[in-house]
Amino acid sequence: VQLQASGGGLVQPGGSLRLSCAASENVFEINAMGWYRQAPGKQRELVATVTRGNSVNYADSVKGRFTISRDNAKNTVYLQMNGLKPEDTAVYYCSSGVFTSKMVYWGQGTQVTVSS
Repeated sequence: VQLQASGGGLVQPGGSLRLSCAASENVFEINAMGWYRQAPGKQRELVATVTRGNSVNYADSVKGRFTISRDNAKNTVYLQMNGLKPEDTAVYYCSSGVFTSKMVYWGQGTQVTVSS
């Protein structure tokens, strides 16, 4: 399975961005899809996950600001990011797997920079 992420960029604090990630095929290994991020000098961390049945999970730091969703017909997961903060600056990675607790496929990453 290949994951192609897009939608990153530079945005001012308080702004919004929408990330997209399309999976190359509809297989059991995209039952769970999600977004992780890695800031410079920090470990990769969970942002949000969603299952094929639309069960969602968010990191506490993004609750109320970010919304994850998916279009199963398009094998695509989205991350709508509102109220962006400088601390959201990171490379965002799309991921997928059978279970949200064990992602096995990763996209190439897309840079999100929040700065004035």
